[in-house]
Amino acid sequence: MGPAGGSDSPPDLIYGLHAVREALRAGARPLQRLLMLRTDRQFADLAQLARARRVPVHIEPPPAFDRLVPGGNHQGVIALIAAKTYDTPAQILEQAKTKGEKPFLVLLDGVEDPHNLGAVLRTAEAAGVHGLFIPERRAVGLTSVVAKVSAGALDHISVGRVGNLIRLIQALKEAGLWVYGLDPQAEKLHTDLDMTGPVALVLGGEGEGIRPGVLGECDDRIRIPMQGRVQSLNVSAAAAVTLFEVVRQRRRGAV
Repeated sequence: MGPAGGSDSPPDLIYGLHAVREALRAGARPLQRLLMLRTDRQFADLAQLARARRVPVHIEPPPAFDRLVPGGNHQGVIALIAAKTYDTPAQILEQAKTKGEKPFLVLLDGVEDPHNLGAVLRTAEAAGVHGLFIPERRAVGLTSVVAKVSAGALDHISVGRVGNLIRLIQALKEAGLWVYGLDPQAEKLHTDLDMTGPVALVLGGEGEGIRPGVLGECDDRIRIPMQGRVQSLNVSAAAAVTLFEVVRQRRRGAV
């Protein structure tokens, strides 16, 4: 994905039936063209949707797909789409305000696996998160693999990229948000805190988790109780548990 997005960035490649279909439906980013292996019944609805959006459809041979997406499960569909534009914290907070909702944000620290980022994006969008932030360094960006794993969620959720997570957390706290970091050593459970207000959840990446400096800026630390021998969850699974606890609390109006 383009580092900053916008018209000057090269187009992104997204692939896979679900990811391409959702990009066409969302219309959030212009598609330049759609590449397909064939236009039989399996692809007919996709080709029809593309033409309705005035997106040129090209039939390409298998070698062209393997060259564009080496080793990827493209399912016979690739789209060239305008690069995703990263949003600023102010823009994302304004989106929540426009919707009349209390801000609900996710901050990722050190997530380097594109499959994990894609899965977290999918979960975050399903939970109604207003925006997700990733750091510029020591983290994966918005790659084509991320787009595919997100199953179209990438085009329905705002993403910000920041140079310093600590400064972002400080700014969010000044804006009235409570910032909670997921830490397996925390005393409090993720169900112990009232998260019905403006909230940002910080989740760490594979291996090291949240860096101490970032964790130290959080208002509080929470953990997910483990009942088995395994004492940690994949970041995408942890995101699902904690984000939907926020959803549960907000639907009920209290802890």
